[in-house]
Amino acid sequence: MTPRRELVALVGADLLSNLGSRISILAIPWLVLETTGSPAKMGLVAAAETLPYLLSSGLGPPLADRIGLRRTSIVADLGSAALMVAVALTPWLGFGALLILVALVGTLRGVGDRVKHVMFRPAAEAAGVRLIRLTSIYDGLSRLTTLLGASVGGLLIWWLGATLAILVDAASFAVCALLISALVRRSTGRPTSSTPERYSRALVGGLRYLRQDRTVLTMLLVISALNMVVNASIAVYIPLWVADVLGNPAGLGLVLGAFTAGSLLGNVLFTSFGSRLRRDLTFAIGAAVSGPPRLLVLALSDNLTVVVVVTFVSGVGIAVVNPLLGVALYERPPAELQSRVIGLAGALAFAGLPLGALLGGASVTTLGLESALLTAALFIFTATAVPLAAVLRRLRTETPLADTSGQGPISA
Repeated sequence: MTPRRELVALVGADLLSNLGSRISILAIPWLVLETTGSPAKMGLVAAAETLPYLLSSGLGPPLADRIGLRRTSIVADLGSAALMVAVALTPWLGFGALLILVALVGTLRGVGDRVKHVMFRPAAEAAGVRLIRLTSIYDGLSRLTTLLGASVGGLLIWWLGATLAILVDAASFAVCALLISALVRRSTGRPTSSTPERYSRALVGGLRYLRQDRTVLTMLLVISALNMVVNASIAVYIPLWVADVLGNPAGLGLVLGAFTAGSLLGNVLFTSFGSRLRRDLTFAIGAAVSGPPRLLVLALSDNLTVVVVVTFVSGVGIAVVNPLLGVALYERPPAELQSRVIGLAGALAFAGLPLGALLGGASVTTLGLESALLTAALFIFTATAVPLAAVLRRLRTETPLADTSGQGPISA
């Protein structure tokens, strides 16, 4: 097994896990709807998985350091497979059991996802693949997986029913564990000390690093803010705009598809040319393009074509943001802190997702759709303008001999 094939197996296992999770994101609420008929319980189930996922993403990696990253990944995937089988049996186990099971699945998924991402770096270095190229390719494939997962999940529920669709997700976790166990050898991530660091000290070390590294912290806060408005747009703003302006649900697919298509094109462009760009400026411009314009056009235009075009351009902008954060997280933290820093970073970045949906609904209820969109646009404009202004200020003060090739660590 060559290093490059090990890297492909590792990334493939992670993407397969993501694909299965996208299927269950649709199948589990559908199972709840079929068995209880309660929309409120559907939302409760989604929250029961999301919160443990966020917590374990940040709190789990210090334990994974002690156990070993590769071993933790295998155990997390096998445990998730077993739990998803149990989830499929919940019509006979009851709703309370379902809440407990999905919370456990979220806990294992949070740890398993973060551990695989930590393993990317040594696998890429062994394979001779540049980190910025890996993070860009992975981000594009991840977005494509998300797009496919929704379609595949819907078809599986239609063809097989929700229970069998959930069992497909269970099988995907089992295959992931098999891939890591059989094909990934060099990226073992074994504990480096016979006297493991205390858990509390390890966790505090990761928090201390994030607090001191203002570059990474700024990027994380910007991405968390972007996640807030993206999720608010998907869950609330865009469906309401489509219902109010078009009155046709087909427009929902066009607007959401435009953002995904733009992000896929952006990933192709960034994979090809990203290594030649100045990283701090690219991140700041990408964040600024991806946020405010798509909200403003919804607030100010009733023209579907204009909305789709602007949304597509915003998707191109978002495509550079996650890969640049990823390469910063791989390059900047010391190796001994990397797993816990990546875990905490994931928890902070994803924290904006549930908060965005909650605030999106509350803002429309309180202000109305147009005012809510303008308020959200002002918020994300402020969040993305700060790093952009900092970069532009730095550009004005740099000497002509300063290195702006983008090859060094990002500074935002």
